[in-house]
Amino acid sequence: MGLTITEKIIAKHAGRTSVTPGETVWVSVDLVMTHDVCGPPSFAIMEREFGSDAPVFDKEKVILIPDHFIFTKDPASIRNVDLLRGYAKRKGIKYFYDPANETYRGVCHVGLPQGGHCRPGELAIGTDSHTCTYGAFGEFSTGVGNTDAGFVLGTGKFLLKVPKSLLFLFEGKLPKGVMGKDIILTSIGRIGSDGATYCSMEFRGSTISSLCMDERMTICNMAVEAGAKNGIIAPDEKTREYLKGRTDVPYTEYQSDPDANYAAKYEFKAEELVPVVAKPFSPGNVCPAKDVAGTKVTQVYIGSCTGGKTADFKAAAEVLKGRKVKIRTIITPATKEVAASLDTEKVDGQTLREIFESAGCDPIQPPSCGACMGGPIDTYGRTMADEVVVSTTNRNFPGRMGSMQSQVYLASPYTAAATALFGVITDPREVL
Repeated sequence: MGLTITEKIIAKHAGRTSVTPGETVWVSVDLVMTHDVCGPPSFAIMEREFGSDAPVFDKEKVILIPDHFIFTKDPASIRNVDLLRGYAKRKGIKYFYDPANETYRGVCHVGLPQGGHCRPGELAIGTDSHTCTYGAFGEFSTGVGNTDAGFVLGTGKFLLKVPKSLLFLFEGKLPKGVMGKDIILTSIGRIGSDGATYCSMEFRGSTISSLCMDERMTICNMAVEAGAKNGIIAPDEKTREYLKGRTDVPYTEYQSDPDANYAAKYEFKAEELVPVVAKPFSPGNVCPAKDVAGTKVTQVYIGSCTGGKTADFKAAAEVLKGRKVKIRTIITPATKEVAASLDTEKVDGQTLREIFESAGCDPIQPPSCGACMGGPIDTYGRTMADEVVVSTTNRNFPGRMGSMQSQVYLASPYTAAATALFGVITDPREVL
């Protein structure tokens, strides 16, 4: 019996020729990422266990990237960034992306790929559940808790149970108005928010191969919303093209064997996919956008690691060009690189920034997680009690964007932008 791509990567990092789902192995990691929320407790655990003067396992494999609660006057948030800054200095860590200077990148899950830190065949962990984003590069990546992170910071080793693999096969050409967000929400809707618990979600097929890296990142990012250990897409020419100029570190590409063992296989015809939304209060509460069309909305939020990439804004601009929004519409680029692309990428001759400004969107926000995580009281876009929001973010749990009473519908940038035009949930196919 052959191996899946996930099993091959784990076996490589365990010094084995093969592994079996369910067994537990020690693996060496290629990268540890942490941010302003989880970094300080992870550092405290590492220094408690190994000593305050203990070095990290590799100064170039630890990435510190503040992004969650950045543009705020909240003292606790400022303190956490200061703790990251101090830790980076004490340990001599090479990659600290400081929001106080030009090194700042933005949201970790987009900033790391853009910085060339994500490569096929590698194994990465991060103190954030959406670390599974990097699976878009044919990499095994998963989120861990602070205790695990503290141990890995000191040793570079991680105790990992090998997950079963689930195959999601998408074939055909996507209809207009359907995006990667619809693909992953449809997948989660099929199996449920716990349908991939501690499994690897592998996405394959002609539909997936046709997608750009931004869209692939969206899909892998939300694998955890089905309970998955990781999401993964095999590398191809688009992967290699994206990495050109971003990294000169050699990497190894893996593909699943034809006779690899999958615990389950799910097949989809792309032409049958439609724009969908996830209703409050779960990413698994999925239905076609047309089924809730007309639902009154108070705010649209286009941003985050899931919906704040260049491809996301190009889609939104397609809808908004030459039109005016009816409700408050917030644009929050994920990274500085994405923010710069708003002035270079165009739709029908107009830059994305010009389109958003002409449409009446709120002033474009600086790159960060913004209101996706709710954040301190002065976080721009944070929801109030009576708000109903259509958002391109990845979670709609109670309080996720602020108030515990607000309601958040998850949707693609197409659907979010179409909703902004009318102030009610709108199937984007009506305006595209």
